[in-house]
Amino acid sequence: MVSPGILLVDKPGGLTSHDVVARTRRAVGTRKVGHAGTLDPMATGLLVIGVEGATRLLTYIVGADKTYRATIRLGQTTTTDDADGDIVETADAARVVAIADEQLVSGIAALTGDISQVPSAVSAIKVDGRRAYDLVREGQEVELKARAVTVSRFDIVAQRRQDDVIDLDVVVDCSSGTYIRALARDLGDSLGVGGHLTALRRTRIGPFEVADAVGIDDLADAAALSAAAAASLILPPLAMTADEARDLRHGKRLSGQAERLEASFGAAIDPAGALIGIVEKRGRDLKSAMNMPEESR
Repeated sequence: MVSPGILLVDKPGGLTSHDVVARTRRAVGTRKVGHAGTLDPMATGLLVIGVEGATRLLTYIVGADKTYRATIRLGQTTTTDDADGDIVETADAARVVAIADEQLVSGIAALTGDISQVPSAVSAIKVDGRRAYDLVREGQEVELKARAVTVSRFDIVAQRRQDDVIDLDVVVDCSSGTYIRALARDLGDSLGVGGHLTALRRTRIGPFEVADAVGIDDLADAAALSAAAAASLILPPLAMTADEARDLRHGKRLSGQAERLEASFGAAIDPAGALIGIVEKRGRDLKSAMNMPEESR
């Protein structure tokens, strides 16, 4: 049985993120399981799973930058902006063949940096309390608002040209909330031929790498990363004395201690190496933003 902590799982294609959570609940024998960041059923790769009290850490992980490897097919548009949807438009083959490498580079450059992106309509974003993809499946028109995202890397690592499509293998580093399907769609639109994803794999969330993840069939024997170890990877660790640990657990502020923390938040660690919780600056003091449950210490 997996102990309370953070578990890195390599999600296979064909399963939803909720499916992986359900499998994890059965494997570890508890319903208190959650994940940081949804992956579409078609996608594979890293899911960060919280077990028991460590689910409280997911709030501080979900907003981390991410890395994806993907394949973009130019020349075809689908209903979902990925291969799970139906092809609704196919570009003239001559237009696809005429796309020069310089145009690909220019199109990708325009989608790199701080950009405004309209998410795919078939997404988990909530509209009036309901998931956008549920509304689309019911035949409703969904218009999502553009949002600011950051794409810090968008590189072509391989290119394959066929008679009527171009397949681009790409690697993308981006901020949380970026939709790789939308990048494929927008690149195709900018080139006038349409585009969608045929493959997507998440390889990193913040400091966590898919290379360290376990497969879906190995959950029962997997070793979870302790809450203290995980928190110390995502936030600056702060060693606390026994008295400071007691005060934080009782909701007291540490007066005049804000200078110990350079960032806005930190991981407070007790003398035994257990995670007390997450602390934040409040004026000149440090205050608990989140405390771990007693049984997880």
